[in-house]
Amino acid sequence: MRRFLFLLWLGTLLPAKSLPAQRTYCNPINLDYGFTPIPNFSEWGRHRATADPVIVSFKGDYYLFSTNQWGYWWSSNLLDWHFISKTFLLPQHKVYDDLCAPAVGVIGDTMIVFGSTYGRDFPIWMSTNPKSNTWTQLVEAFDIGGWDPAFFTDDDGKLYLYNGSSNRYPIYGVELDRTTLQPQGARKELYLLEPDRYGWQRFGEYMDNTFLDPFMEGAWMSKHNGNYYLQYGAPGTEFSGYADGVLVGKHPLGPFTPQSDPFSFKPGGFVRGAGHGASFQDSWENWWHISTQVISVKNNFERRLGLWPAGFDSDGHLYCNTAFGDYPHYLPNGPADHLKSRFTGWMLLNFQKPVQVSSTYGGYSSNYLVDENIKTYWSALSGNPGEWIQSDLGSISEVRAIQLNYADQDAYALGKIPNLYHQYRIWHSQDGQDWRLLVDKSNNLKDVPHDYVELPEPVKARYLKLENIHMAAGKFALSGFRVFGKSCLDMPEEVADFYVLRTEKDKRSAWLKWSPVVHAYGYNIYFGTHPDKLYNCIQVHSANEYYYKGMDNRKTYYFRIEAFNECGIGPSSKLIQAE
Repeated sequence: MRRFLFLLWLGTLLPAKSLPAQRTYCNPINLDYGFTPIPNFSEWGRHRATADPVIVSFKGDYYLFSTNQWGYWWSSNLLDWHFISKTFLLPQHKVYDDLCAPAVGVIGDTMIVFGSTYGRDFPIWMSTNPKSNTWTQLVEAFDIGGWDPAFFTDDDGKLYLYNGSSNRYPIYGVELDRTTLQPQGARKELYLLEPDRYGWQRFGEYMDNTFLDPFMEGAWMSKHNGNYYLQYGAPGTEFSGYADGVLVGKHPLGPFTPQSDPFSFKPGGFVRGAGHGASFQDSWENWWHISTQVISVKNNFERRLGLWPAGFDSDGHLYCNTAFGDYPHYLPNGPADHLKSRFTGWMLLNFQKPVQVSSTYGGYSSNYLVDENIKTYWSALSGNPGEWIQSDLGSISEVRAIQLNYADQDAYALGKIPNLYHQYRIWHSQDGQDWRLLVDKSNNLKDVPHDYVELPEPVKARYLKLENIHMAAGKFALSGFRVFGKSCLDMPEEVADFYVLRTEKDKRSAWLKWSPVVHAYGYNIYFGTHPDKLYNCIQVHSANEYYYKGMDNRKTYYFRIEAFNECGIGPSSKLIQAE
């Protein structure tokens, strides 16, 4: 320890490696999320939160809007996001709140924005230059109230509005007059959930709660090859199975036919959930989907955002690739086939590995740093400089990237607070004695609650040490100190004895069972209703069974499984058919 403290001092003399432009990103997205301002939502501790995201491509840049952020972000590359402070509310509106689940649309050279409301006094805002924060009221008081609105401009110039957030009422749609933005006729009922058929639409963490009906919300419309894809979130934002489903039709107002399974679905891994989002195209016309991810510890509505490669297959089936969705993925850099994974292949190196810390506050144990669960976290006794974490990878490994996921312990912030920032250093060692500076963010002035660092070149290390210099708010606390790369372990073998048990009593549900694989710490289960469309993935850690209750009870399903460890991904199992 004495040698390490000496090297901390010496670190100002040892230059860290310069960081070139990153090629990769890692979910959850590293945004300067605001702290929820709503009364009673912070009674269990002040915390960051946002949800219900929309990304639109506008004049060569990407614009991101989400719930209660007192502004929006823009980016040129989907990695570096720049916040623009702006309130879209009027003086008569609640001062502690901001736009909830905003609708964002593009009409020619104009962006329009509208928030959720059941009133009739919210304006629609417009801008031809949102990067300069120049906005005017296009409509002073919009006559159509509703929660979770979404705009869609068709190829013929017609404008539509969708809305709905309820466990009783459906998603609605209506055409708007392009000049007055008044409705062209009455709203049309488009779809109501069918949990008796589609198991994934059932309410509850395990899709088995019967005391409350599931919620349907977050409409979004995309068009591809003449088909209209109405997307929606269900069954509840608090749950790991929070997902986006899709309905397909030939007209913006239907009729629509559901795809059986959710297309955006991430029930396992470090951070779970992939619901209430929006699909968009990048500069190379590749499709992506941004959605809400679940924490729901300090409050049910404690959430983050995730970004997924998406697309349409040759049959027009909308898919979203969430396999290894919270591991490093390549950013867009040209035309791509998103049926082929953008995953870098850099594995998690410190899952459930030994951890040492400078101090521990209460029951926030150091083991929570490496348990791959964003809902649990370690906290130091203070947020002072010098608090530290040391992670043992178990053997000398090739380290490629690191993600720091800060937790909100005793945070004082409320709302969108300017000038928050994190500062830290990361050191690496092969023997726990000779330490070298790896990442130096001692001069960082950005708020980076989910900071992700891709190293300019891999380093060989067994130990990594994170030293706190400055916390944005509260104590030095993290839900995950995640190290990615490759180790020299053997590759996992093929999973044996994989069974899917599905009965006639409830064909929405199945029990999946398999033999454990030596050295594997996790498994990916892929499934779908067609043998060549296994687009959805369930990630399981430290288990050899899984109860899945999300199937369409009228269709045959197909499953396969693969094991993974610090070295890589093992061979895929044979395809299993479940009638």
